[in-house]
Amino acid sequence: MTAAGLPLVNEPVVTTFEPAVPKDPANPGEPKPIHPTLPPPLGLLAELTHRCPLGCPYCSNPLALDRRDVELDTNTWVRVFNEGAQLGVMQVHLSGGEPGARRDLVEIVGSAHTANLYTNLITSGVGITAHTLRDLWEAGLDHVQVSIQDSDAISSDHIAGYRGAFQRKIALAKEVVRLGLPLTINAVVHRANIARIGEMVDLAVALRAKRVELAHVQYYGWALKNRAALMPSREQVDRAIALLDELRRRHKDEIVIDAVVPDYYARFPKPCIGGWGRRSLNVTPSGRVLPCHAAESIPGLEFWNVRDHSLGEIWTSSPAFNAFRGTAFLPEPCASCERREIDFGGCRCQAFALTGDARATDPVCHLSPQHALVAELAAMQEDSPYSYRRM
Repeated sequence: MTAAGLPLVNEPVVTTFEPAVPKDPANPGEPKPIHPTLPPPLGLLAELTHRCPLGCPYCSNPLALDRRDVELDTNTWVRVFNEGAQLGVMQVHLSGGEPGARRDLVEIVGSAHTANLYTNLITSGVGITAHTLRDLWEAGLDHVQVSIQDSDAISSDHIAGYRGAFQRKIALAKEVVRLGLPLTINAVVHRANIARIGEMVDLAVALRAKRVELAHVQYYGWALKNRAALMPSREQVDRAIALLDELRRRHKDEIVIDAVVPDYYARFPKPCIGGWGRRSLNVTPSGRVLPCHAAESIPGLEFWNVRDHSLGEIWTSSPAFNAFRGTAFLPEPCASCERREIDFGGCRCQAFALTGDARATDPVCHLSPQHALVAELAAMQEDSPYSYRRM
């Protein structure tokens, strides 16, 4: 059974493994980079804290949250940003939890700006005051992403598990634009709000956002507890996809609309953030460096920490980053598929969540021998109360 008490078809046995990382003959105790000519990462997701006032039922943070007393201090983040810039990182995305929970947020933004990184703040809108936002702007903040749960205030607050959150989000978004900062509105889409994607786009336009991102729930971690309550129907998804085309035509000169189709209704899987360990790094509040946001859901991976290794060492040589780089690990039908360099066999975290084997073909792919799992799970929809996420 899943954590929400829902039967999981062919529930996988949890397995662990030790990723095969070649050793350097000159120094047998140290892993040898699999890709000595690997291009540098473009982005760095800095999870400053797991503290958050909201209780979103699809929270993408790990089940085991980092406590406040293990969070990296300001000076360590300064070093990480400098090492990232030297490595080739161009953008730093300051996230959480809610980054506004950090009292040193202004100093952190300033240090990223000093390192010549493009700074993007990803916030719930709760915990950032107008005064703090102005301080962040003066420290060099370049862009702000504000998350909303719905276009309807009552529904939005219900999904967030926080009364009054919607109005605070709108107020902050307006202040972002008033300061002249570019604004992106983020919305996680699921059964409760998918019928209002048009209204969410209209809201983003009214707020004078430059971009709106509509991303369907990714069913890892906490979202697995609420999968049946969050899963949209096939009919809802088809209507939403058709509406997106119309919205893009209607607003083509006003706003950029990005959308991510729900995996469980896709024909082909998405690549792991452009391919595992190919484009970005994710630093957790306590300093572990991950190839993707959900990578800790895969048992057996060894994640190096910025307290012990430089960002450059981690990017090229850490066991976790090299575990699924390239395509050599892929089984059939991926190994001989013409799309193997496009989607890399799909999402490793999803492959593990659904099959118990992180090397397996992502069952989202219609060519996967386990594709039937996805169709059966997508059909498990129920109107049940949310299990809210709390620290």
